[in-house]
Amino acid sequence: MKNNSKKDLNLINLTWPIFVETFLYMLLGNVDTLMLSRYSGDAVAAVGVSNQLMNMMIIMFAIISVGTSILSAQYLGAGRKKDASKVTLVSLLVNLLFGIILSIVMLIFSHTLLRLMNLPENLMGYGTQFLSIVGGTLVIQALLMTITAIVRSHGHTKISMYISIGMNILNIIGNYILIFGHLGFSPMGVRGSATSTSISRVIGLIILTVILFAKIEKDISMKLLSPFPTYILRNLFRIGIPSAGEQISYSLSQIAVTYFVSSLGTQALTTRVYVQNIVMFVYLFAVAIGQGTSILVGHLVGANDNDEAYHNCFRSLKYALVISLAIGTIFAIFRVPLLHIFTMDKEIIALGGIILIIDLILEPGRATNLVVIGSLKAAGDVKFPVSMGILSMWGISVVLSYLLGIKFGFGLIGIWIASASDEWFRGIFMIWRWKTKRWEKMSFVKAS
Repeated sequence: MKNNSKKDLNLINLTWPIFVETFLYMLLGNVDTLMLSRYSGDAVAAVGVSNQLMNMMIIMFAIISVGTSILSAQYLGAGRKKDASKVTLVSLLVNLLFGIILSIVMLIFSHTLLRLMNLPENLMGYGTQFLSIVGGTLVIQALLMTITAIVRSHGHTKISMYISIGMNILNIIGNYILIFGHLGFSPMGVRGSATSTSISRVIGLIILTVILFAKIEKDISMKLLSPFPTYILRNLFRIGIPSAGEQISYSLSQIAVTYFVSSLGTQALTTRVYVQNIVMFVYLFAVAIGQGTSILVGHLVGANDNDEAYHNCFRSLKYALVISLAIGTIFAIFRVPLLHIFTMDKEIIALGGIILIIDLILEPGRATNLVVIGSLKAAGDVKFPVSMGILSMWGISVVLSYLLGIKFGFGLIGIWIASASDEWFRGIFMIWRWKTKRWEKMSFVKAS
């Protein structure tokens, strides 16, 4: 593995399917909302609140799936295939249990949970319909996330991409048939959307499961769980719990920032939504490169090839920075036509145009975090990026958003500067941490 072109090819092979899959997720993630909007505005609002609730539940599954991805990659890199198979079994078992428990909670307490989310009574019927079906099948999502993490850690990123494409297509077709009542079906509205989502996930899970045990884990046996490998479960939680805590912290900090933006008025809130919809296609590349790099770094650290892991991270960071800057510059130049896609309001276009120029400074910092934090976690250095992330999210992003945006009256511009400061503060510290090479002593496995 001393040939750089070979490594670059490996990175490309890992990254482009992740890019396509993430792009589809971003592009088609709102298909239910778009199609439901033709059925009922109230249905859209109810499903939106229900999805917020389910996203909070999905963080529970991320505890195991994040740990699975890192731990499995390290064991495979170390040549310890048997232990990687144990990770597969333990992670599937634990998330199966989590999924069953949360599915039951959603089925029984859907109405109560939506009431806690302050869903208006006139929307409660739509909300409970959606939550009882999609929430009641959360166990499917739990297993999907886990198997996807396993498949990716083995380097088969194309498999999850193809299945994701298939699931999205099935969901769109299902929505068309069931929401509006085509091909002899009666119009089902929200229940149709929920049913379509659940069916597409079930089919995706069946195909992924067959591939996992027929292609990737051919010789796996339940005997590997006797005696139960508690050290693997312990490491899964050691990796996953801090990462989940970081996700929760980020979600809460963004709620605080959204509160500040809301206080600035509808125009600022609307501008923020439009700009976020545009810039997500800037950092999409960095997301894919970061995830692909974390897989490579996990394998290299597991193989005790720390020097190559070190240089691999910086090589990937260079690609992410160049691409983010290039696309960010294009978006900044064509900011007015891009914003015209969403609105003709001159004030929103003027404000959004300034934000897109500021975002050109923000994106390299975000790209740095996506690549380097992913590499640190893949190497076993989990606590530092999480602790620094929580400190920066609240101490810089939230505090500066209030000071610059509200206190000193810079509005949304000040809030975007605060976000850029947060990304660069973390990014600089992450690069410093990677350069110290303290992560070399934090691997969860040793090469055989």
